[in-house]
Amino acid sequence: MNELIIQSDPKSSMSEAIRTLRTNLQFSSVDKKIKTILVTSSVPSEGKSFIAANLAVAFADSGSKVLLVDSDVRKGRQHTIFNRHNKKGLSNLLLKDVDEAYRNYIYDTEIKNLEIMFKGVTPPNPSELLNSDKNKQLVEILKDEYDIVIFDGAPINGLPDSLVVGTLVDGVIIVTKEKSTSFALVEDTKKKLENVGANILGVVLNNTEVKKNKYYGGYYGKYYE
Repeated sequence: MNELIIQSDPKSSMSEAIRTLRTNLQFSSVDKKIKTILVTSSVPSEGKSFIAANLAVAFADSGSKVLLVDSDVRKGRQHTIFNRHNKKGLSNLLLKDVDEAYRNYIYDTEIKNLEIMFKGVTPPNPSELLNSDKNKQLVEILKDEYDIVIFDGAPINGLPDSLVVGTLVDGVIIVTKEKSTSFALVEDTKKKLENVGANILGVVLNNTEVKKNKYYGGYYGKYYE
């Protein structure tokens, strides 16, 4: 199944919703431009990787120079979505001289204006690696080089990884799944991010029913995980 729905079915309600999300993010701050965005969720299988990938395509389609980074170094799957090999990626890069080597870990895609960095091998110390000075340096390098950098992060519940990344980016989007994730769990995720000073841009509700003649901005379709 092609999960890049905004490319395979650009006129669908789902694609329109993703473009609406892109537009909302572009105008989300009048004082400071949002350039680095973390997409995360409370628990696995809420659709964060699907949203991150399609949002990256939407920004690229608008003419922005975009990098999608799979920062879920434990179980990231952007290489699966883009049908590529995960030979090396973020986790490998953070063991190198970031300033000198980062270009070797970025790949072109078939989509104009969109490049990607995969997760790499699963390290024994994901949170420590993401909290390293090298990762902080990398985020600043990427922010200077790209118009938009989207990080697909690990789920929040039980893991510190995305709490770390959330402190390094301009804003965070929380993806939650309708009729699956409790309101209390989403509130807990929000509180954890706020406690580390992350800037929460909003919550995306995934797995909703599409209804005819009903405005659908900001909500996403049924079957993606």
